[in-house]
Amino acid sequence: MTTTAGKADEPPAVSRRTPPKRKARELAKHLRGERPDYAYLKEVFRHLRAELDIEVVTAPVRLPYVPTEQEIRRYYQTVWTGRRTGDIVLIKTLLYTGVRVAELVAIRLDDVDLDACRVQIRQGKGNKDRVVPFPQTFAETLALHISDRRKTGGAHLFESSWKKPYSTRGIRALLARYATTAGLPHNMAPHRLRHFLFTWLKTQGIDDALIQPYSGHTTRTSLEIYSRMALSDAQDAYQEAITRFPV
Repeated sequence: MTTTAGKADEPPAVSRRTPPKRKARELAKHLRGERPDYAYLKEVFRHLRAELDIEVVTAPVRLPYVPTEQEIRRYYQTVWTGRRTGDIVLIKTLLYTGVRVAELVAIRLDDVDLDACRVQIRQGKGNKDRVVPFPQTFAETLALHISDRRKTGGAHLFESSWKKPYSTRGIRALLARYATTAGLPHNMAPHRLRHFLFTWLKTQGIDDALIQPYSGHTTRTSLEIYSRMALSDAQDAYQEAITRFPV
């Protein structure tokens, strides 16, 4: 008897639950008359969680792996030793600007302002435009690269010999090959170069409000800060700090 009562007190097994899709259809019958929109449904389910005493469990945030300065030096030395000029310019562009790989492949030659040392990023993440700086010392190298691209009739900053923009997959593979050659314990994916730049700028004492204008982050808090910052202030801080960059 005790055993039977104990089993009666146990919660139903998960396998006996109504499948979520079927349960959604049942709930829809009750809710359809309300002509709900997303905001209404969100509020309903917020109260439903409270009624059922369900705690919202968020997954722990894992910090991204950020390469060390020593790894970046070792990685770039391997790239430099390869003597492939196009690869050097591409990897330096990623390192100096912190652009996402999808943004990199979309950069056109006309998006680069060599005089102002800026690159126009069009329709970046969230379909937002922004500009990113690059070091003044990189302008000459970039100018020569652009000149070569124009001579071949290219339109994008980085293209294949068939005059087609590089694919994001191709760039990831390129970076991975150099990481393997350098004998690094981690792959050097594009976002790791991005994380390194912004982490490094922070260690140089540059405030988040100055990094925000060209990082492409769009949290509500950062946008509020961004609205009060001038791009020229951000670029001045960047140009001063980047003279100490390890590459």
